[in-house]
Order: sequence, then C-alpha cells, then structure tokens
Amino acid sequence: MTALYNQQHALVLASASPRRVELLKQIGVEFTQAPANVNEDVQVNEHAADYVLRLAREKAFVVAFTQPDKYVLGSDTTVHIKGKILGKPTDFDDFMTMMALLSGQTHEVITAVCIATIGTTGLDMSEAVVTSKVTFGELSEQQRLAYWESGEPIGKAGGYAIQGIGGQFVKHIDGSYSGIVGLPLAQTVACLQESGVINA
Repeated sequence: MTALYNQQHALVLASASPRRVELLKQIGVEFTQAPANVNEDVQVNEHAADYVLRLAREKAFVVAFTQPDKYVLGSDTTVHIKGKILGKPTDFDDFMTMMALLSGQTHEVITAVCIATIGTTGLDMSEAVVTSKVTFGELSEQQRLAYWESGEPIGKAGGYAIQGIGGQFVKHIDGSYSGIVGLPLAQTVACLQESGVINA
C-alpha cells in the first residue's frame, strides 16, 4: 500500500498513552515510544490552554534532550469548565465531583501538540493547541456509579473517555474528535510537516 507521507526523520512519542499510540498509527508514520515523566500540577492562575501547551512542551523537551537529532512528539489534554481545569480523577470523590460539573453542561477539551528536536542549531519546535466543545446529557447517580465501577475513568482527563463507555454521555461535539481522544490528527500532521518529519 502506498504511504500517505514520506518520512524524513525518526519520530519519538513521549507518551505511554495507548490512545495516542493508536491515533499516531492512523497517520501512517513510524515511531518509537519514550514516555516522559513531568510534574502535571497546575500553576497558580494558569489558563487551561497555557497549561496543556506547557506540559506538551515539557514532555517533548525532556525526551529530546536525551535523544538529540530525533524529533519528539509531546502532547497533553485537559478538560476545562467554569474556570476549572479537570485533570485525571484522584479517587472516587474527585470523579463524582467532576461528573457533577459535566452533567448537562458544555465543557472544553483542550489538547496541545509539540514536536521538538535538539540539533546542531539548538532547539527547534512546532506546536498547536486545539480546543473542542463537548456537551453532556444529564447523568443519573446510577450512571455515574456504574461508570466509575467500570474502571474507565481512571487515568482519563475529566474522568471520561469519549471513545469508550463514556461516549454515550456525549450529546454533541464541536471541534476535533481525535483531539478529544488525545491527539488532534490534522494539526499533528501539520506540525510534522512544518518540522520536516514528513512530507506528502
């Protein structure tokens, strides 16, 4: 089968996320994985878009400095509603608080992508931030309890996975479906092309 793109450089995914792995495979590029361990605490008065972009950069930079001359893709996703940044639920009570906020409301899912490399000329990077809007239906307490017991909310920004069981709670989306899952494909391709990793 003819490849969609000609790959010019080695690519490293700075993530252990199976969702990002699957999405990156859809583009048809070859890559290795080197998950980055960074502090994901939100800084004081940090806006959600600034937060995810900072983490995407940090993930890419951490790995790029250990693998010079390779191109590293860092990405991060968060959920934003009513001025609150919702990360991964820490426990049952945190999850239930998140679901109460999301139930019957529209929230933002913000995903940032950063591709970085450390070459002879120093640090080069290409980046994008994608914001999508997701509207939830009203969730009953039974739905919330059953969803928590499924185990799916663990490790998911905002406490749900649109590509899994949690997809049934979503009434409407406005934006990038793949971005909501964890890696906006169109913008990722654009960054890869801008960085020179691939060309058509």
